[in-house]
Amino acid sequence: MKKFLYLLVIGLASTQLNAAPQMTEAQIGQLLFLDPSFSKNRTMSCATCHEPNNSFTDQRQNTSGQMVSIGDDIKLLGSRNTPMAAYASTSPAFHFDEKLQEYVGGQFLDGRADTLAIQAMGPPVNPVEMGLPNGQTVVQRIQENPFYVENFKRLYGKGVFDMVDGKEMSPAFEAFGNALQAFQQTDEFATYDSKYDRFLKGEYELTVLEDLGRTLFFSNNNVSCNTCHMLKVEDSKKEPFTNHQYRNIGVPTNAQLLAFGHLKADFIDHGLLENPAVDDPKYDGKFKNPSLRNVAVTGPYMHNGVFKDLRTVMEFYDHFNNPKRTINPETGKPWRAPEVPNTVDLADLKAQVLTDRKIDALIAFMKTLTDKRFEPLLEAKDKLEKEKKAAK
Repeated sequence: MKKFLYLLVIGLASTQLNAAPQMTEAQIGQLLFLDPSFSKNRTMSCATCHEPNNSFTDQRQNTSGQMVSIGDDIKLLGSRNTPMAAYASTSPAFHFDEKLQEYVGGQFLDGRADTLAIQAMGPPVNPVEMGLPNGQTVVQRIQENPFYVENFKRLYGKGVFDMVDGKEMSPAFEAFGNALQAFQQTDEFATYDSKYDRFLKGEYELTVLEDLGRTLFFSNNNVSCNTCHMLKVEDSKKEPFTNHQYRNIGVPTNAQLLAFGHLKADFIDHGLLENPAVDDPKYDGKFKNPSLRNVAVTGPYMHNGVFKDLRTVMEFYDHFNNPKRTINPETGKPWRAPEVPNTVDLADLKAQVLTDRKIDALIAFMKTLTDKRFEPLLEAKDKLEKEKKAAK
């Protein structure tokens, strides 16, 4: 993502253009993605929480640290960790797979948006995110900019801003979502150029530790990573490293997050049950399996940001099988009970006990899933960790 595109948006917003250059739907979506005009106070764009230079995640510090994002008013906090927008286009529309007997796909951690277009229409009108009152206000913000108006009419028809009988707003709000979806479906969001992808092309040789991690990851006899984080067969090209299904892996409530007081003390995130299309209690507490691409640079982890470090995540997984893994290394205290205990997918969590070396290997392999452009973030993080260890 280039800085000049953001400056272009700001310039166009204040320029009265009689005609707009011919741009594709994805290019318009790119400008919309960067434009803070679609938040109440004009301080926040899609790129604020999905920062292109930070693996399309929110790495801003706020009162919660980075566990959840802060909204346009610089006060309100969310209840969930912001998902990575990269590779989101690999997810199918939300549906129930009769063969698998599983819910699959969709956007958001509970799949409540069938498509990226519907997902993109959510944050601008969410009161704790971008804070606009409704979709028609989004349309009004679009109409402030002649550049957008001309391109919307060209792409979606001259009547795109006309009100439609029986609807509360013009088709322009849906067009807004469609443009953002088109941008998120471009290669900008899914480069498939990590060390692992280069390894598959014969352009990178895995280290001994990385190769051990790869073997463990794809093994059915050691750990269960591929149960939830593999869609295709081993070493397939353009593997998203998620099966787009939903699981409850026993994540505890985030006591630190609840301490901020913006949520009730007894708050429970019911995951898939928060999706209006799902009402069976057996899906309580299940969240969408995230892609492991860029996982080494997209912490904190889990739906509520409860774990800061990837090693903590691995030790958490192992504690279900390893009686010696009783302590959360981040708190120095025993692992907390699951937020939703009755539906934990224990069968999927069953695996061989992990030694520290095997955890090292799995983390090393997961680091190879970092997009090439984000490798400097990984290097900086590794350097900081080494400095912290040396200082102890």
